[in-house]
Amino acid sequence: MMKINNKGIAAAMTAGLLLLSACGGGSGDTGAPASGDASGSTSGTAAETTANATKEPVTIEFWYGLGGKLGDHMKTLIDKFNASQDEVIVKGIVQGDYTETEQKLQAAIATGSVPAAVLASNADWARKGYYASLDELIAQDADFNGEDIVPAFLEQGQVDGAQYFLPMYGTTQVMYYRKDALAKIGVQPEELMTWEALADAAQRMTVKEGGKTVFYGWEPMWGSGNMIDAALSRGGSFLSEDGKTVTIDSPAWIESWEAFRKWIHEDQIMRIHHGGQGWEYWYKTIDDVMKNKAAGYTGSSGDQGDLDFEQLGAMVQPGWEGVGPGKPVASALMAGIPAKASEEQQQAAYQWLTFFSSPENTAYWSMNTGYIAVRQSALEDPEFKAYSEANPQSKVPLLQASQASMPFIDPTGGKITDALTIAADKLQIENIPAETVLREAQATAQAALDQVK
Repeated sequence: MMKINNKGIAAAMTAGLLLLSACGGGSGDTGAPASGDASGSTSGTAAETTANATKEPVTIEFWYGLGGKLGDHMKTLIDKFNASQDEVIVKGIVQGDYTETEQKLQAAIATGSVPAAVLASNADWARKGYYASLDELIAQDADFNGEDIVPAFLEQGQVDGAQYFLPMYGTTQVMYYRKDALAKIGVQPEELMTWEALADAAQRMTVKEGGKTVFYGWEPMWGSGNMIDAALSRGGSFLSEDGKTVTIDSPAWIESWEAFRKWIHEDQIMRIHHGGQGWEYWYKTIDDVMKNKAAGYTGSSGDQGDLDFEQLGAMVQPGWEGVGPGKPVASALMAGIPAKASEEQQQAAYQWLTFFSSPENTAYWSMNTGYIAVRQSALEDPEFKAYSEANPQSKVPLLQASQASMPFIDPTGGKITDALTIAADKLQIENIPAETVLREAQATAQAALDQVK
């Protein structure tokens, strides 16, 4: 790991040596240059020792919006970092949540009194100069090894070709299945690597009584997310290469979404829970699987703490026949360094952030929180290896993230993604064909994009 800049030590040493040289000049008339050289060497060592002994560690603030167990684990790693070296002291400042963190950072930027590091990222703010580019710090760090970081995560921290943010941890949607349901039809999870194969298995696992489904072969999660993942895995994109045309009504999108409509409404081998208060629909979906009303569901990597893996297993999202493996979205929670922090504080902040994302520490975070480790070498960490052998589901999110799609950055400020949310509701709840809802969504989104361009 790169150490912080020792300009302060160097300056103290230089001042001490200059002072000694001046004194030595007065005694140079003694005609004892050899003795003077020896004296200068000894005094220089003493000055260096004194400077090192009196050098105070750099204290920095790190703002993060995590509470509960997440907050506890963050404090554990902060304490570990502080105990691991004597150059930097990280003072963790807990905020209410991610949104509050950014709001308080905005106020701090306005006053010029900023933290050295913050669990937040904002591409527009980076372009405005509110965040410091990390390129120079990374270039000086021989241990950085960017190739080891999950590509989709590292790229999310780039703005106009420069690295402004580093990933702290990630999340993605994976597949959770009942082991007994798959065993009953003699299918192994490795055989379900395409949506077509999963649909075939879901058909065989579905139980109907009196024309009504009483056990579903699969439950996607309500909303556009799972179907967006499926469209991206089929080769779909949000925009044309030149960024001028919204492409959410391409064949890849229509065919993927229409398959879900058919499975939910016509075949009735899948279903969604929707509506309710807050996360009610999410927990109803999980309950169906845990209470043996469905064979599996698509959910967050962060669900693992709420699931019983005596009954359940996990696998990556499937791809499509003739296309390739799945490429669902994997999102990273990023940290940045405000540009108004001093050079010394920026270097100290970088040292802390890279400590957090080391293989050992990102593995610790993954094991204890269910979020995705940001380094692929975490799979080789001895503790993580032992943990994942006992808990094989823990490896799935990181394996999926290594081939994931990046989150879409909506140039309209959310109008394209809003159009997709409306389209998903019409298809999933109202049974309106994919072509109809996506053509409407494309028209709405294109009008919004044209206003921006």
